[in-house]
Amino acid sequence: MTYPIFNSFINQIKNELNDKKVKIKTFRTWDENRINATGLEILIDVSNQNNFIKEVSINFDWDRFRETVLAQQLKGLQEHPMLQEKNLKSVTISPKIDIEMSWIFDEEKHQIALPNSSETERLEFASEWMGEISNQVNKLLAEDNIITRWHIEVEGNHKGKKLSKVSLISYFQYSLTDLKSLNEAHQFINKRLHELLIKSKKIRQVSDKTLESAA
Repeated sequence: MTYPIFNSFINQIKNELNDKKVKIKTFRTWDENRINATGLEILIDVSNQNNFIKEVSINFDWDRFRETVLAQQLKGLQEHPMLQEKNLKSVTISPKIDIEMSWIFDEEKHQIALPNSSETERLEFASEWMGEISNQVNKLLAEDNIITRWHIEVEGNHKGKKLSKVSLISYFQYSLTDLKSLNEAHQFINKRLHELLIKSKKIRQVSDKTLESAA
């Protein structure tokens, strides 16, 4: 299945990231025809820009229904392949794009703990700095009305348990309802991407400051 509008977004995003000289580790698309969905996954190396976060991932989710509604909405796209399918012409959903951002902490550097502390103390201490980062991030993203959560994995050995993987994840959703042309859509995507990169930098700074204070 092809998604001409979303594919144009992908090209726009790739060009913007290259222009900004973002260090991309992974840039790949995926398609799942069984659920009529597609997406873009980007992994950015930020290890040289801060102390405790090594990567940022940005995932864009899309589907054929949003593609169809947006094609109906934008001028000059009457020949869009999905508009030729009768069963899709009656789709009335609001066109929105979902974006998931994850800040992936360095598994070695985030193991902050007091000397000779117990396993319980180490995990409680980690819970405290994660809570403080959450408070700061919620203030920073208060106007976005989004969901933010932690993903953690704990592994253990003869020395006890430790956090093996820590990621902070935020979910953004942007409406495309007011766009009237493909050019406007490209400008909208560029603006949102620019805003997300700025937010990402601020959150990395908040995380660094919090963890350095905890240390």
